[in-house]
Amino acid sequence: MNHKLKQIKRLIIQGNYQFTMKANNELEFDGLIIEDALESILNASNIDKVINSKHPVTGKKEKLYIIKSFTYDNLLIYTKGKIAELNGKLKFYVLISSKRSL
Repeated sequence: MNHKLKQIKRLIIQGNYQFTMKANNELEFDGLIIEDALESILNASNIDKVINSKHPVTGKKEKLYIIKSFTYDNLLIYTKGKIAELNGKLKFYVLISSKRSL
C-alpha cells in the first residue's frame, strides 16, 4: 500500500479530516453520508491518481489525491482531497468532491 494512502487512512482513523461545504453538498445530492465516503477511503487499496494543483487563494502548490473505492455495501465512491497542516496538525481535507462514481 502506498505511503500516502496509509497516512490518509491514519488521519481519518484519528479523526483528523474535514469535508468542505461543496463535498458535503455532493454527498447529500448523491444520497450519501460522510461515513460512506470515509468507509470507501478506508477500504481503498491504492490512490487512483495524484494531481499537482495550486491553492485557489494562496497559489501555493499542493497535491490532490483521488481515491476510488467501495463501501461495505459495494458502492463505488470517488473522493478527492489533500493533506494539509493547520496549527501544527495534519488533516485530510476532502475538498473538491465526494460522490458516487459513475
